[in-house]
Amino acid sequence: MRLAVLSDIHANLAALEAVRADMPPVDEVWVLGDIVGYGPQPNEVIAALQELGARSVMGNHDGAAIGTVDIGWFNPDAARAITWTAGILDANARTYLASLPEVRRDGELTAVHGSPRDPTWEYITGPDVARENLDAFETRICLHGHTHVPVVFQTGPDGMQTLPPAPETRLRVETGRALVNPGSVGQPRDGDPASSYLLLDTTSWILEFRRVRYPIDRTQSLMRDLGLPARLVDRLSYGR
Repeated sequence: MRLAVLSDIHANLAALEAVRADMPPVDEVWVLGDIVGYGPQPNEVIAALQELGARSVMGNHDGAAIGTVDIGWFNPDAARAITWTAGILDANARTYLASLPEVRRDGELTAVHGSPRDPTWEYITGPDVARENLDAFETRICLHGHTHVPVVFQTGPDGMQTLPPAPETRLRVETGRALVNPGSVGQPRDGDPASSYLLLDTTSWILEFRRVRYPIDRTQSLMRDLGLPARLVDRLSYGR
């Protein structure tokens, strides 16, 4: 089976459309949460994912938008954006977000937003945190997002390895287990403003990381018109 794995779209429709145009034929699309928040088009992004038949999990911004996560944990800019989002969500979007599980498991894949031991909030920021999460899932691979940075943490004879993928990198998970982050579609934070996503072949266990340029100015213009925080607008240009 061939999957497209997306994460942290953050209501950025222009970015999602660019990724969709770049995406080769796949059997399924998986989304690792934070579908909304920060960006200007939450309803449109959710409708597009429904059209794709995407299989999604709940992110912290998704939960905050429908009132199941306390926005007191958010920084002021994120809280302003999610408060705006909560006020604009239509009935279809609310129903969709409320239906999302925190964890999805299928065969040798587990999908979460944050980490397997804390699906909503924990950031897997390095090999030590990745290693500590190995006992929290049973499958060969755990797919996660939340940090907005593409990376693979893979077990090996020398312990947990960190494999930071370059664009268009193809990696094979030949042995051991791995925690895999596809990066962010709508809010990259690894210094590259291009959307990041992953293709995963569950027969060969090959991971292919892809980067896609999108019209950032279109999203920024919408955000400015809506009065969303200037820092959130500006950071799209720099991928930070």
